[in-house]
Amino acid sequence: MTSARSLLGVLLCVACTTNPAGSHDWPVTGSEPGNSRYSALHQIDTSNVARLRVAWTYHTGDLPPDGHGEIQATPIIVSGVLYTTTPALAVIALRAGSGTLIWRFDPFARRTRESHVNRGVVYWASGADQRILFTAGRRLYALDARTGRPVPTFGDSGSIDLGASLSRDIGGAYLVATSPGAIYRDLLIQGMRVGEDEGSAPGDVRAYDVRSGAIRWTFHTIPHPDESGYETWPAAAWQTAGGANSWAGISVDVQRGILYVPTGSATPDFYGGARLGANLFANSLLALDARTGKRLWHFQTVHHDLWDRDLPAAPNLVTLTRHPSRIDAVAQITKSGLVFLFDRQTGKPLFPIEERPVPPSDLPGERAWPTQPFPLQPAPFARQSLKESDVTEPKRFGALRRGGLFTPPSREGSIVLPGFDGGGEWGGAAVDPETAVLYVNASDVPWIAAMRASATIPPSTAAPRAGRAVYAAACAGCHGADQRGRDRAPSLLGLRARKSAEQLQEVIERGRGFMPSFAGLPEAEKRALIEYLGYPAAGLSWHADEAVRSPYEFVGYERWRDSSGYPAIKPPWGTLSAIDLNSGEYRWRIPLGEFAALTARGVPITGTEQYGGPIVTGGGLVFIAATQDAKFRAFDKRTGRLLWETTLPAPGYATPSTYAVDGKQYVVVAAGGGKLGSKSSDTYVAYSLP
Repeated sequence: MTSARSLLGVLLCVACTTNPAGSHDWPVTGSEPGNSRYSALHQIDTSNVARLRVAWTYHTGDLPPDGHGEIQATPIIVSGVLYTTTPALAVIALRAGSGTLIWRFDPFARRTRESHVNRGVVYWASGADQRILFTAGRRLYALDARTGRPVPTFGDSGSIDLGASLSRDIGGAYLVATSPGAIYRDLLIQGMRVGEDEGSAPGDVRAYDVRSGAIRWTFHTIPHPDESGYETWPAAAWQTAGGANSWAGISVDVQRGILYVPTGSATPDFYGGARLGANLFANSLLALDARTGKRLWHFQTVHHDLWDRDLPAAPNLVTLTRHPSRIDAVAQITKSGLVFLFDRQTGKPLFPIEERPVPPSDLPGERAWPTQPFPLQPAPFARQSLKESDVTEPKRFGALRRGGLFTPPSREGSIVLPGFDGGGEWGGAAVDPETAVLYVNASDVPWIAAMRASATIPPSTAAPRAGRAVYAAACAGCHGADQRGRDRAPSLLGLRARKSAEQLQEVIERGRGFMPSFAGLPEAEKRALIEYLGYPAAGLSWHADEAVRSPYEFVGYERWRDSSGYPAIKPPWGTLSAIDLNSGEYRWRIPLGEFAALTARGVPITGTEQYGGPIVTGGGLVFIAATQDAKFRAFDKRTGRLLWETTLPAPGYATPSTYAVDGKQYVVVAAGGGKLGSKSSDTYVAYSLP
């Protein structure tokens, strides 16, 4: 029998999805379906936040054997229970007031363990039926929220294959879901993360019946014949093209029944010679009827993307004041540091947007789109261009292609600012419904986009290359000549302790996340590469490559750093901004994060690159971790003045949440680290007043 307390919890959760300001919970990763990342709780406020102390700490105990892991999840809290994920992708339920474990579910207890990041889980309830929905690998699970056991009537004994019933058969192509789906009534609308090269899965957006797991509707982000947008691709692209997927999360206008779905780039990311055209609905904000999946309106923020300019975060729903009117709006941040603002119902821009000419590509076969859209307000929240006086490596600056925000990738290398990870990123923005002020953090670090002739298409008459030569041509650009990894690419040292030869073969042939497939390499060269990485290649069976290979490929993800290892431009390298969406004007902007070695030398606070985002509260506070220095901070939301900071066990590359239990307010954040060369941890830390 369901207790009165749990029934009350269900009622409170239902209420808070429509009236989050009155809730003590944080039932959705974005606080509520409109993704405000706001809580009306005000026990912790500007007058007492400096007194915050650790209330509890929880160690998940499941970092991988090599000690490297990440936690990017935002915990959700419903009726005093905290639900979240661990570095090993287990789901845990904790007592939110004490951090003690209630239950734990490991999705890999009976299958091969996979690893990828996870940013949270979904809660749904109808009467006594309370569920946690989350993804691990290709599978979407439904768990009983009270026990952590799979719901046997959902899909195949509690889970379903996300790769099933896509637009086409994707074989073993990479497909996971890193961000939680969105709930509308009895539907779970789920996006996906797919590969970034040829052969990637298409980015279909699907609505699942939350009870049975059956697909109720599908929206094709790469349009099929007779669908709107089909004409923006080559005629047969829908049969082979990939990407245009929604990996960053989805926002819901519950009262209107409208979904706001941000999408990413089409694949391959950096060369579009086989996908000429604007490529709708890649890089678009889609407004879909939540009941049917029908498109209501859309806006494409990048045409024919060549820069990996995925829309990086779920948009924020907010109500603006334009005297004498009140306008329900949707705000979308971008990796480029732009904020697009639209009427929620019609899609009409609420600040003017103009199409500006941008540079052409100089790669044969490529046709960059001649213009790109720029909102005239608000001003960008990250730098978008550089002068020679801005850089600390002027010699290299002169050798790189530069021409502003949309300079296409090139053989000599093009400056990308903001970098491939933003600007804005998956941590997203927070918005205060009381003032319509948007709080957004940004990285301000340049990257380099360089292209080369495809390493996977050696001359047909050439003798097979040795493993060292294959590694140098295909792998070293990302993982480094010393195999220690850099930027987005992990270290390959100790790889045999983490992956079997068969698992490594799968990654080489299928790609994984940011890593493209190298199935086009001759079989002899794939064997040589595996042996060079310390594995026996005997006994492995290689698949024939049927993918069409681009004549050009990306050299590798490279942050542009100086000889000291810092970003090769003058600070700030990371910021936090407050933007009044009513007027489009900035309330304040500050550097966020510091490097202790520079501060000790008397260098003003520089800011750091960052992952994870802010939340805002009725107590007048903005809480944010996100920075490389492993600090967790609280700022006065009106002025940007720092009011409190503490040091975490590892950097908190995640967005926090806040809630109340038994009359006490808590703020909790994952301190997982792991990115940007920082230490890893398995820790959640909650803070409260003494």
